[in-house]
This record gives sequence, structure tokens and C-alpha cells, in this order.
Amino acid sequence: MTVSTQPVLHIVLREPEIHYNTGSVGRTCVAVGAKLWLVRPLGFRVDDYYLRRAGLDYWELLQWEVVDDWPALVERLPTQKHWYFSKKAERVYTEVAFEPGDVLVFGSESKGLPSDLLEENPSRTLRLPTRPEVRSLNLSNVAAIACYEALRQWNWRG
Repeated sequence: MTVSTQPVLHIVLREPEIHYNTGSVGRTCVAVGAKLWLVRPLGFRVDDYYLRRAGLDYWELLQWEVVDDWPALVERLPTQKHWYFSKKAERVYTEVAFEPGDVLVFGSESKGLPSDLLEENPSRTLRLPTRPEVRSLNLSNVAAIACYEALRQWNWRG
């Protein structure tokens, strides 16, 4: 199987804590041709058996990179293409037009994204609608939904 060198999307997990979620997001990235970025600190080791297990045998096909901190990521990826996902956002993810090369940013499972980052980027902060009874959705589910919405908009057929 050939892996494209140009990712259609960039998926950023800022300080992910749970290897199973990261592995599942990695599998989604392979499925859609996205690159996975992991921003330290991580709640697991990148050579962790369970991380790779959650990604199944697709991990070797995944384009991925680990950066030491948020400034290192910003240096590598243009911030004008970032979309920040948070339950605190006003705008629903289906209200924007995603473009190839966009950067979809997700926070850690327990804390989400920092408030200052969301406050600095209100027009680029998105949410998935949920009922008030639900504190949050699973990180890997939200990342998959967001990826496939972008591809749906582009009429992508795989």
C-alpha cells in the first residue's frame, strides 16, 4: 500500500493521556490520509504496546510526529489553518468550510484545550453538539467525526 506524502488533514492531539484513544485516532488518520501530531507531554510512551495495539497493524502506515510543546507545533503548522475543538465553543463543526491541509486540534481527555487558546481563537473554535447530560465525547470519536465531515464536504469517496 502506498502512503501519500501530502496529508489531506493534520490531526493534533495536544497532551493526549490515553494510549487507546491515540491509537484509534492514528487508525482514522491512516484511513483518511491525515497526519497525526502528538504534542508533549504524553500520558504514555510512543513505543507502548497498547498504543500500537489500538492502531492495529496500521501504525506502520501512519504519518505521525511528536513535538515537544505547543510552540514547536505552531512553528511547524500555520495557525491560520487551525480549528480548535471544544465543548465550550459556540460554533458547530458543520458550520465551517474545511480546506485540504487544515489542522484539527483536540485537547487532552481530562482537560480539553486550554481556555486561553480558545479565547484567543473564538472564530476558529468548534464543537460537536451534545445534550447537557454528557460531559464530553470520546476523543477518538470526535476526531473521526471531524475528519469525516471535512471529507464529506470535499465529496471524498476514498
